[in-house]
Amino acid sequence: MYKAISCIHGPEENNENSFLTFRSNVAFLYGVIEVFVSSAVTYCDQASWQSRIAAKPIQGVWGFILAGLIWFSIPSTMATTTGMAYLALSSSNGSHLLTRGQIDEGLVTPLIAEKILGSAGGILVLTMGAMALMSTGSGEVMAISSIIVYDIYQTYLKPFRNALESAHCVICGKTKKEVAKRQRVVAEFVCDCIDATKCPGCLEDLRKQALKGSYSEKQNYQCPTHGRFREYNEVLIEFKNWCIVWVTIAIVPLGLIVFESGIDLNWIFYVGAIVTIPCFPPVLLSILWVKATGKGLIAGCICGLICGITATLGAATMYEGGLNNFLINTVQDYAILAGTCCSFGVSLIVCMIGSYLTHKIQTKDDEECEWFKMYDIDNPLNPWEVNFREDLKGMSYDTRPSFEQMSKAFRTAKLTAYAAGICCIMLFAVIIPGIMASFPLMDQTQFSMWLTFTQGWAVVMAIIVIVAPPTEEIMRIVKQCRKNQGLSNQLIKSPIPEHNEMTVTTNDYLLGNNETPTHV
Repeated sequence: MYKAISCIHGPEENNENSFLTFRSNVAFLYGVIEVFVSSAVTYCDQASWQSRIAAKPIQGVWGFILAGLIWFSIPSTMATTTGMAYLALSSSNGSHLLTRGQIDEGLVTPLIAEKILGSAGGILVLTMGAMALMSTGSGEVMAISSIIVYDIYQTYLKPFRNALESAHCVICGKTKKEVAKRQRVVAEFVCDCIDATKCPGCLEDLRKQALKGSYSEKQNYQCPTHGRFREYNEVLIEFKNWCIVWVTIAIVPLGLIVFESGIDLNWIFYVGAIVTIPCFPPVLLSILWVKATGKGLIAGCICGLICGITATLGAATMYEGGLNNFLINTVQDYAILAGTCCSFGVSLIVCMIGSYLTHKIQTKDDEECEWFKMYDIDNPLNPWEVNFREDLKGMSYDTRPSFEQMSKAFRTAKLTAYAAGICCIMLFAVIIPGIMASFPLMDQTQFSMWLTFTQGWAVVMAIIVIVAPPTEEIMRIVKQCRKNQGLSNQLIKSPIPEHNEMTVTTNDYLLGNNETPTHV
């Protein structure tokens, strides 16, 4: 393979027109583009955010760090093995085995797999593609359904309580206790709703539902505090189930339209990213900058989108054929670079200027009120505090921990994210490219070492993917079984007291998570 590739005349931008070099102007250009494209695709992906939220901080940090390490191994290994093998086989054949359009459709990998491994190679590629499609596709379907149900339907079309402010309780509509303490609200306007996980009425409702043995039948909840909201929540869940079906079905005609249009994967990925990149700065600023406002972020998105599309079309006219060769020229090197840089830069600048001109934050208390809007995002039937109760052991608080307590509990996860993130950036963006670019042209030994390195990395990451998730699940199941056994022994020795003396939390009792009963 090395001998065949060394005889091929490579791109003009490569050092000595060779494929056996990392010194390439186009490669450096695409490195800059990928910073914007990959970051925007990751940060603006609702499915990715749902994965982050579903995991606890330390698990989420290590999960996404490992995902980054795994993701690095995929393109480097596939491009080096199947890409170089394709060039070698094409060289021995005397001409390309695929047309330019077929290459852009991503058919190099299945072709090489079948050429070298026979029918088994085709089956392996089909399996890999099917698993990638099912994992990412299901996540995206869930993400779109969640946006429809919770961000549109629940918020604007059919909210549980109209004109509800972030500082008010969704159950009773009164001011929440944490906000009332800061704002010195009169007692009669302060929320006094009991926590749903400690509510005797909710415990009774869930007991009746458990005795039925079926959670599919509609339940008439009797709890005077949370009953109506539980019924509303069930309506949302049923609506979301139907949304998942509708979105899944809608993907089929959408895919057929894209297929028939002749648009290839490269065009969708790069030009599609120019539409996503303007949303990247607003997402970051909404998390990191307390003075970010809705008006400023929306203005930044719109301006960045317009400028990014304009820059891409303008740069595309510089190439032969101009916009008449729309699908070809809009993904040329400098067209994509112009679009990504303009969409990101304009969006960031407009977001910051717009937010600075429209924010109303003057004091430290204003900042805390603003941060509490994010802190108050919660489901009263399943408060996020319950999920972190084990991590917050030994800390005393009323209904929810303070910012300082949360920071202290998850300081390790935060430091791990910073350290691992910096190390990954240095490794992928500086160390590995720097070492490989130090060779003007790779000799056969260096080429063999690079192949061995990428394939070894891929094998190690594959082992982690296969072994780590089931191992963690088994450990959690064993831990939960031990808790359940301990709770069963405790209940046998001492029956559950009456509600007016003591009650265990609803979720903990039904799921077997209780360790220390909560006195009322």
